[in-house]
Amino acid sequence: MIEVDGSLKRRLAIWLLVTVTGLGTLLMIEAYLGAQRAAQRAYDSQLEAAVLTIVESVQWREGEPVLEIPAAALQILSTRHEERVFYAVLDADGKRISANLALEIDPADQRHAAREPFWRDLTWRGEDWRLYGREYDSAGWETQDPVQIWVGHTMAGRRALAGELFERAVTRFLAMVLLAGLLMLLAMRVALTPMRRLRQLLRRRDADDMGPLDARVPEELRELAETLDTLFAHQRDSRDALLRFTADASHQLKTPLAGLQNASELALAHDDPAAWRAALVDVNEGAARTSRLASQLLSLARLRHVGSDGDMTRLDLAAMLREVTLDWAGRDAARDHDLGLAELPVGPAVILGSPWALRELLGNLIDNALSYTPAGSEITLGIELDAGTATLYIEDDGPGVPAELLECLHHPFERGGRQDTQGSGLGLAVVDSIAKRHGADWHVSNLDPRGLRVALHFTLSSREEP
Repeated sequence: MIEVDGSLKRRLAIWLLVTVTGLGTLLMIEAYLGAQRAAQRAYDSQLEAAVLTIVESVQWREGEPVLEIPAAALQILSTRHEERVFYAVLDADGKRISANLALEIDPADQRHAAREPFWRDLTWRGEDWRLYGREYDSAGWETQDPVQIWVGHTMAGRRALAGELFERAVTRFLAMVLLAGLLMLLAMRVALTPMRRLRQLLRRRDADDMGPLDARVPEELRELAETLDTLFAHQRDSRDALLRFTADASHQLKTPLAGLQNASELALAHDDPAAWRAALVDVNEGAARTSRLASQLLSLARLRHVGSDGDMTRLDLAAMLREVTLDWAGRDAARDHDLGLAELPVGPAVILGSPWALRELLGNLIDNALSYTPAGSEITLGIELDAGTATLYIEDDGPGVPAELLECLHHPFERGGRQDTQGSGLGLAVVDSIAKRHGADWHVSNLDPRGLRVALHFTLSSREEP
């Protein structure tokens, strides 16, 4: 029974979406951090340029530095986001020469700025600030003292610029995702085209078309196509075997039915009761043979279509062999043969099997031996136990089978080259089906100097009955 388990397209789309989402998240994080760094560099460059502009305007009068903040410096510090701007010029002692806000510069920061350019982020009066300080040597006519220039502004401009840069990156990313999604749908449609072609090819095939597929498929579908070809080959072989079996069965049934018809016609043509009796005897024997043939055909069909383990149970193979052999020994068919048992194992030979199927197997082995051996032949059945295996065998001292025919005895209606017997040729075919159902290996071999041996190897069961 076929059950639909989702959609291949949907699975591909989900996996691609998960992949794109994961990569997109990493890209968005990198874009956000990159926007922050770009905004930081841009505004830090403004602060550096403002410091250089201010330091050029420092002048000395009567040994004291004098500063008039140039408009260019303020223009550099001002932005369209109307941030608050800070500047301060300190002398060598840290005293303010000029400043526009009462923001105090930490002495530790001043000492650091005396050694190298210094950046500082701080919070003052509830606002975040970014400060830049640097010390320069400023030469006058009478003295040469260093001055420190500190500039800064609030972070609103940086944040706004970072947000704009990040927004642009997100917009570009979403546009690329949308385009990639459309291309992905197109790619999946194109990639799945061979599957649609294969599906259409299979739908167009006739029900009785078991020939190999004639299609070009990509590498990913090669194994599926080869599996379908193998399936078609098995179906073709099964169909051919069924047709052969049906034809052979029809032929086998036609022969005894024709004999019954001839016997009845001869009886009807005579008024002698003795002729009627002889015809009734022939009809009875023909009906028995036909009934046996029909029974074997039904058994073979049942074995080929019934489930493999529906009625499996633990059973003693030795006890079943003893029971079936004694039953056959009392039948009229065995009165002219020496049918008996070899010494059976002391312990039980427990296997997992189907009782009715194993009885049918034993019955066919015995019937086959009785049908293909002359009167007075000795037929022996037995069981051998060895390393977890129970070997069921039947031996006779009949004429045996030509060596070249041993391998085909399991075929239906194969009589081992014998046409002088009343056997149907289905006995070992039934045995073969039952052996396969039980996972047993079996083989047929000639005995020296004469005779035939059929041996089946069953696996002993150690599992307790549930």
